[in-house]
Amino acid sequence: MPGRLGLIAGGGDLPLQIARHCVETGRPLFVVRLRGFADPSMDAFPGEVVGLAEVGRCIRVLKQADCEAVCLAGNVARPDFAALKPDLRGMAMLPRLVLEARKGDDALLRAVLDEFRKEGFAIEGAHEARSDLVLGAGPLGRHAPGPEHQADIRRALEIARRIGELDIGQGAVVCDGLVLAVEAQEGTDAMLRRVAEEVAPALRGEAGRRRGVLAKAPKPIQETRVDLPTIGPATVRGAARAGLAGLVGEAGRTLVLDREGLVALADELGLFVLGVEAT
Repeated sequence: MPGRLGLIAGGGDLPLQIARHCVETGRPLFVVRLRGFADPSMDAFPGEVVGLAEVGRCIRVLKQADCEAVCLAGNVARPDFAALKPDLRGMAMLPRLVLEARKGDDALLRAVLDEFRKEGFAIEGAHEARSDLVLGAGPLGRHAPGPEHQADIRRALEIARRIGELDIGQGAVVCDGLVLAVEAQEGTDAMLRRVAEEVAPALRGEAGRRRGVLAKAPKPIQETRVDLPTIGPATVRGAARAGLAGLVGEAGRTLVLDREGLVALADELGLFVLGVEAT
């Protein structure tokens, strides 16, 4: 049995999925609920509420709870550093965090993880804490891409990986070889909404004639134990509204939230969900 997990919970459903898995498998758990980000559902698990810049307090409560490993999971918007209220350790870290943030999100996350490593915590990825969330190779559900989708799949994955090299984002939408959108700070759901609302219908698909692909890929420079690409039912809904034919992610390096709900929705709406081997 792995040691007690310290789950640092941001927003969204991923922290809840991991916490429930710990309870179901009997793994000891302590949840650090990030103030202003963690979902109220996380109140059901033992833990503490900690501010985003209260680094010293976060480490202290994790040690008091005898946590051996730390898992960062969930959505956390990039903060306004001037508005943060750090404790002493957070204040000491702040200049480095501001510097790393200018390089991109991955650099910022690496700096945060370094502090936990210094204190002796093992860093555990969400895909390690709950391996059944990982997207496997091949189609997920009834629908599979056809020959007409292959060029868009390759192009969308290429673009997603290229923007990842620059630490910009993890997703791209391509239709008939044309790049309709790339993901930046707004996130996948907002990117898909932009495609649905702002891209001319002639350039994308529609419900009766779906075209185009959303691809998500981890950044090549990424610390894979934090912030892996994630898809869920909301991603399928957004792709459907944008007229897309399907979603693609790297097998073994993409997380699937509410797999049963995602598959049912994709089957109903006629979209494929595909895991491809990383190249």
